Amino acid sequence: MDIQRPSNAAAKRRRRIIFSALAVLFIAGVTLGLSRLKPAAPTVERSTIWTDTVKRGPMLRQVRGLGTLVPVDIRSISTLTDATVERRRILAGTQVKADTIIMDLSNPQTEQEAQDAELQLKAAQAEYKNLEVKVQSDLMTQRATAATVGADYSDAKTKAEIDQQLQKLGVISGQASQSSEGHAKELATRNQIEQERVAINTKSVASQLAVQQAKIDQFQALYELKKKQLDSLHVRAGIDGVLTEVPVVEGQRVTSGTNLAKVVQPNHLKAELKIAETQSKDITFGQPASVDTHNGIIQGTVMRIDPAVINGTVTVDVKLEGDLPAGARPDLSVDGTIDLDRLANVEFVGRPAFGQENSTVSMFKLDSDGKSASRVTVKLGRSSVNAVEILGGLNEGDQVILSDMSRWDNVDRIRLE
Repeated sequence: MDIQRPSNAAAKRRRRIIFSALAVLFIAGVTLGLSRLKPAAPTVERSTIWTDTVKRGPMLRQVRGLGTLVPVDIRSISTLTDATVERRRILAGTQVKADTIIMDLSNPQTEQEAQDAELQLKAAQAEYKNLEVKVQSDLMTQRATAATVGADYSDAKTKAEIDQQLQKLGVISGQASQSSEGHAKELATRNQIEQERVAINTKSVASQLAVQQAKIDQFQALYELKKKQLDSLHVRAGIDGVLTEVPVVEGQRVTSGTNLAKVVQPNHLKAELKIAETQSKDITFGQPASVDTHNGIIQGTVMRIDPAVINGTVTVDVKLEGDLPAGARPDLSVDGTIDLDRLANVEFVGRPAFGQENSTVSMFKLDSDGKSASRVTVKLGRSSVNAVEILGGLNEGDQVILSDMSRWDNVDRIRLE
């Protein structure tokens, strides 16, 4: 006879429930643990980054800009009158002296006006000479008349004195003495009038000649103007240098003020640098500078700062000192560096790829083992071309990454290999 075994279905069901609950708890714990784990730090190749060490000491502040060499002395030659280009004697690129004739112009009207002005001047000068002779002659005649009256007055005065004495002796009558005295007084008056007339005529001579001299000066100025216009038809360089431009051709009709040529002195150059407006605020006159022509470095000083900002840059002119390197010529591209000041005993590091002066940035600082780097907040101070002052966040001897790390903005730690 078979014996019925007790059923264990309920026990199995309980075990399954317990195992399921334990499995759920295990999975939940693993999930929670994994969620709390930090992601692995990304790896960056050491050869692709640029690092530097924080230092303490003096720091030279500089700004840098691109630019060109431009002539200091530029002479633009323009025509003074309307004219026609008859002949071009030399071409652009030719060395010239101050009196070198570049081209010949023609204008018959200018030639005629110059000749007329010369004739008017000569006529005025001749008239001056004629007037001078006439007024001097008139003055001499007046002086002769005054001398005659003066002599008559002297004789009458002497006769009156004698007649007065003779009257006292009873030789002549009182009427005769009075007549002599009256004649002497009359001549005295005439003598005074003649002397005054001579003085007035003497002043008149000077005024008449001054009027005529003014006419001469007027015609002289007109003649010099016309002569200058006539001479300008032979266009001269004006300075020693190189002829750089001749924008007109033979037979061309040009009006007054038209640019005919440009002459520069190639050995007397300055550097015209374009400095970013954010870096130009500390530039002042006289600051030392150096200009790299890519064939040598020239020292100089700041001589001009353009007050206007154009396309985000400020133009700064640098006066060059000493001999120019070989190949230096107008319009040559150069790199310029201006020394602003020297900071004493400050912490500084190489300038990072991003970050303006007096700002706060985040940078990766290398750990002590040099195999990883952590993000730190750094306060920057004054900056230079290749360095920036550290105001906080780093200490002397710390190594930081200066390269562009924007692709790792979402992580605070990287590994280096």
